[in-house]
Amino acid sequence: MQIHPLITDSATLAALVDRLAQHPFVAVDTEFMRENTYWPDLCLLQIASPDEAAAIDPKAEGLDLQPLWDLLVNNEEVLKVFHAGGQDLEIVHNMTGKTPHPLFDTQIAAMALGFGEQVGYSNLIESMLGHTLDKGARFTDWSRRPLDKRQIDYAIADVTHLATIFPRMVTKLKKTGRGQWLDEEMERLADPSSFAFEPEDAWKRLKLPSRNPAVLGRLKAIAAWREVEARGKNLPRGRIIKDDTLNDLAAHPPKTQDDLGRVRGLSAGWRNNDIGGRLMAAIGEAKPLDPEEMPDREPRRPGLTKDAALVSDLLKLLLKIRAKEAGVAARLIARSDELEALAAGVRRNLNILAGWRYEEFGRDALDLVEGRLAFATENGKLKMTRTLEIVE
Repeated sequence: MQIHPLITDSATLAALVDRLAQHPFVAVDTEFMRENTYWPDLCLLQIASPDEAAAIDPKAEGLDLQPLWDLLVNNEEVLKVFHAGGQDLEIVHNMTGKTPHPLFDTQIAAMALGFGEQVGYSNLIESMLGHTLDKGARFTDWSRRPLDKRQIDYAIADVTHLATIFPRMVTKLKKTGRGQWLDEEMERLADPSSFAFEPEDAWKRLKLPSRNPAVLGRLKAIAAWREVEARGKNLPRGRIIKDDTLNDLAAHPPKTQDDLGRVRGLSAGWRNNDIGGRLMAAIGEAKPLDPEEMPDREPRRPGLTKDAALVSDLLKLLLKIRAKEAGVAARLIARSDELEALAAGVRRNLNILAGWRYEEFGRDALDLVEGRLAFATENGKLKMTRTLEIVE
């Protein structure tokens, strides 16, 4: 495979993209920094076909990245291969408003091949290729220039190995007949709505200080205000105001802006500066949370009776057994909320009751819930047994 020098000019990048577009797939990775910013700061993008690989410097002056974005988000003929690509996809979405499509994530594929639920890249490469990756540059500050040869080689190695293991994974998936298992997961990962995070939803990510609608209404308003401030200043949320302070303000709102100077976690300057004024405006405009927005008291098991909760636990045990037998990660087959829904009596619109999931797990899960399957032990080992249906 040909390895190119760091690409910093538009003509070289455009020519590379033209060649890459002739291949059925490209492997993609990014290096970024976000410790001091709200938005991830793209510092390097690596890309490879089976023939060549390159690192692209998005910080190079005058570099036109549009051909690269067109390849990643507009060219439906080329499959884009990532490993644990969630943050990479977020970066592309921030830059273009779209996500790469079609795509293939080797971490998700590894779940169908028995590598576990979240196998790390280095472990996957070592398992499939026998290579131990050089981790010497993993703590690089990728925003600094110039980057030395070792740093660039370290970054490019990620996509060269990715381009090598991808065809091998596809071959294994074809042999096991599990390729179609991944289609739904890949489409879900590529859904742009996953990255279109609205400020009004920011409160849902926080530890709730109360179930009082007025408190939660203020929490919603203040969290949305912080999100807008953080985006506008391109600062981490915690640099604007920390979660604990935000919760305290929602639970014990200041009556005047002058009171902000006595709030732990805020500087005295907030009592008379502009940002303090905007915070007080957000608090003043807050309305109690609507009843339909109120979170469940037990968000992990909404609406489950005690008996249904026990059935859900049995379903999780069955899932663990079936996943082990099939040699796949349990998370690929079913999610906890689906098991709880089945235990609670839901029978429609569940992924585990359709397609390959039904064949691998759903049929047995339904039989367990409805009394046609039971757990038993034999010689100290757990096994499943069929029960006779009672005919009245």
